[in-house]
Amino acid sequence: MKPTAVATALCIATSLVGCASTKFETAGDAPAQSLCQSKGESLSSLVLWGPVWRPNQKDVPLREEAALRGIEDFAAHARCFEAVTILRLEGGRVAEIPTDEQVRAFAAAEGKMPDRVLVITVHELGPVIQILGPVAAFGGGTEVVLGLQARDPRSGKPIARLRTHWHNGGSFVLKGTKTLAQDMRSALVAALAP
Repeated sequence: MKPTAVATALCIATSLVGCASTKFETAGDAPAQSLCQSKGESLSSLVLWGPVWRPNQKDVPLREEAALRGIEDFAAHARCFEAVTILRLEGGRVAEIPTDEQVRAFAAAEGKMPDRVLVITVHELGPVIQILGPVAAFGGGTEVVLGLQARDPRSGKPIARLRTHWHNGGSFVLKGTKTLAQDMRSALVAALAP
């Protein structure tokens, strides 16, 4: 093989290998202090979660199951809270965001008042594909878009409101739905963990 042919083959092979990276963006009213417990603290949390799917969202049951598994995994392993209760918000494809009074009622129903109430709305959870150029270059990966509210358990009022966008992927990367629960957990760690 001629040296120019070898160099051309190497250039093509290198350009076809995808390299994944993670990006995280957040916007909104951040809390004055971390929402997670600090060293030496032992905080409890009530997590109210639900989807806010777009009308043409596919595979809703699969995505909701992955979202719940990701939240449960975060609660069990992220050390953000000592004890966590997880409840799904009412509503179908679009969860009903609780009022201040409803948050207070959920918190009071726990018996022992939780230290934190988190309301998590899942807007996107899934694989993405993008065409990057005129020569059919593509990029992809998975993304998680969440609305996060920290609410005072006694008044129900918001103490923080965030919208987060977590993305893992890059040029020439294709991912399916197998990692969605892990992606959900990673997005919550990025948004909440100290």
